[in-house]
Amino acid sequence: MNDHNETFKQKRKFIVRLGKMLHKYGIPAYRLESHLMELADAIELRSSFIISPTSMTFVLWTEGHEDEYTHAARVAPGDLDMGSLSRTDEVVSDVISNTLTIDEALERLDEIETMPSRNGRAITGLSYVLASGAFAMLMRSSLNDVLWAGLLGGIVYIFVLWSERSKGITNMLEPLVAMVSAFAACGIAVHYDASISIRLVILSSIIVFIPGLALTIGLAELSARHLVSGTVKIMDAFMMLFKLYFGAFLGMELGFAVFGHSEYVALPPLPQWTVWLAIATLCTSLIIAFRTRRKHMFWSMAAGFIAYASSSIGASYFDFGVGAFFGAFVIGVYGNLFTRFAKAPAVIVVMQGLIVLVPGSKTFISLNTYIAGEGFAYAEHAGQQAVVIFMSIVAGLIFANSALPPKKSL
Repeated sequence: MNDHNETFKQKRKFIVRLGKMLHKYGIPAYRLESHLMELADAIELRSSFIISPTSMTFVLWTEGHEDEYTHAARVAPGDLDMGSLSRTDEVVSDVISNTLTIDEALERLDEIETMPSRNGRAITGLSYVLASGAFAMLMRSSLNDVLWAGLLGGIVYIFVLWSERSKGITNMLEPLVAMVSAFAACGIAVHYDASISIRLVILSSIIVFIPGLALTIGLAELSARHLVSGTVKIMDAFMMLFKLYFGAFLGMELGFAVFGHSEYVALPPLPQWTVWLAIATLCTSLIIAFRTRRKHMFWSMAAGFIAYASSSIGASYFDFGVGAFFGAFVIGVYGNLFTRFAKAPAVIVVMQGLIVLVPGSKTFISLNTYIAGEGFAYAEHAGQQAVVIFMSIVAGLIFANSALPPKKSL
């Protein structure tokens, strides 16, 4: 009897520990609940889970209800960490195949959680610079805009480092970085380079904070009937947008008051082929930011190109909404193929592809359009475009999972 109780204790300890780790790595609620239920069934436990961005509830019991266990915890919203996610998934696979015992699996989880990141602060800072410059390049802006956006992206990372040491800065990080970027962009336009597009440079410098991916995941959770988690994610994303917009608005007003207005001198846009260079640069920055393992880097890099190419082909024959649907469908199928060949969670490459598709910038642009009543870097009908693209992406992922069912729940 004692051995039976001890076995149940170890199993439920493993599931709770695993659930919290996967939540910390940014797994959507509908995928996480399904994954934990599959694991519980594999180790002969019955289960029920309620997952949201800020709380988790585990209910576990044996077949005849001889043992029951309930665990509730408040957690912080997770950040994507594809390297740790991949290693954790390997542990789960070994447990299901009886290669690892539960005790050995718990030790492996301890090792993964305490494993230092191979990306130092300099490399992570480089990812901010690359992401900002790549987005400006993707928008077919001028070379000057690309360079200044990259510089301001590096300054944004300095504030991110500061927030790790100061709780006050953490609480106001999003509006603060938007305000600093806007203020600096106004000063650059007046004193150094009148050819920069101030609004586009601001948007590019804070692109890592634009919650387009969060909005897409929230809509996907709503479509999967995870109403609480989906609603929370969407509202959190909108609050992030409001904070970023207010910071940018305040920074521009202060910048114009201090530096005055500059007379814009337009430069020719970058050639069309630089879009592919932008995709490569953006994917490189995401590989760094997501801590992707070396063995998955090629797959992740390819996901960005596949997403952009497929959506561009779809848009060229139909319109931007169908293009987004086609891109999401192709990247969903690609993710399920990745699961079959690489034996790793599809989310590792799907998230990378979605970031290329997600119109986070259009959402931010549309907010400016509605509040200020003026354009914001090719912003006509941006709000309607953003809604249609979000809906198309979610539909594309649903169709992809129907066309080629995933082998893994993650």
